[in-house]
Amino acid sequence: MRLNAQPEPRLTVTRNPEAGAQSASSAFIEANTVSIPFTEIQQDHIIPVYVKDNEPLISQSDFIQTTQELVNTIFRGEQVLSPAIRCSHPIKGRTPEAKDKPANQLQDWEKTLYYERMMFVIEIPTVHDTIDGNPLTLTVGGVKAYNLDNLYNKKGAAEHFKVFIGFKNMVCTNLCVRTDGYLADLRVSSVDQLYSAIYQLLSSYDQHLHLRQMQSLTEHSISEQQFAQLLGRCRMYPHLPTDDKKQIPALLYGDSQLTSVCRDYYKDVNFCRQEDGRINLWKLYNLFTGANKSTYIDQFLDRSINALDFASQVQGALQGNSTSWYLN
Repeated sequence: MRLNAQPEPRLTVTRNPEAGAQSASSAFIEANTVSIPFTEIQQDHIIPVYVKDNEPLISQSDFIQTTQELVNTIFRGEQVLSPAIRCSHPIKGRTPEAKDKPANQLQDWEKTLYYERMMFVIEIPTVHDTIDGNPLTLTVGGVKAYNLDNLYNKKGAAEHFKVFIGFKNMVCTNLCVRTDGYLADLRVSSVDQLYSAIYQLLSSYDQHLHLRQMQSLTEHSISEQQFAQLLGRCRMYPHLPTDDKKQIPALLYGDSQLTSVCRDYYKDVNFCRQEDGRINLWKLYNLFTGANKSTYIDQFLDRSINALDFASQVQGALQGNSTSWYLN
């Protein structure tokens, strides 16, 4: 679906983001996150403020609601599930009246809480496809990480958001995101600006091109020896001299994620090697997106994009269209 990218006026929608079935029945990101219901974020979490004027930042609940409004508007007629939300890095506090109490004696009403980092996904299960036997559903989501904002400022300063549209692999909840479906550093100072930017992203995304790119990965495979060389080069990459690194496409995966890729090459139920050791690039890509679930929220989407770029670079080398240091 490609839609007219002209921004529409913002609509007032009273839909409850938690109504109906919820997206992502299992964790789409693990790391150190916890699942949080929308009502808790909306009603119980405090909102950080700018230090200089005590004005609030755009709340996480406003971000989720704004995205939900747009998804329901743009994909009118499709089934849209309620958001699944995961948070990390809790910032705890207490009311002034309880400042001298021991922590184990605090009452619930005396505690304050918000999470520094939050990610949510909204599934649209009626927009779907299948690749290599894996059902995929269209998914929209975003990240709000207050650690990226300068709180020592005044209201009106740009706030940072990450927004994406892509597909979720239903057999493993891996998120598949492409560059044209990702705003990596969206900076806005109002909810209306946020609405307009998300609208532009959703309406310009080409889902068919994304699906074709992922489908083409099934047509190429590497041997066990090539996989071993590729993984070894991946481990070497962070330690290369700076000048050498500049000549090589960046790899954002660290040693712990690469260890997961290696383990799952042998053990993953859905994406392990064939009996002769070969593995197609779609499965290799999913080994990387699966390992990405252990990434912290604020780095998750960048690594997701990097996984598809990496698989496509390997594909180009196998086709003879380019060379790859990782396979040389």
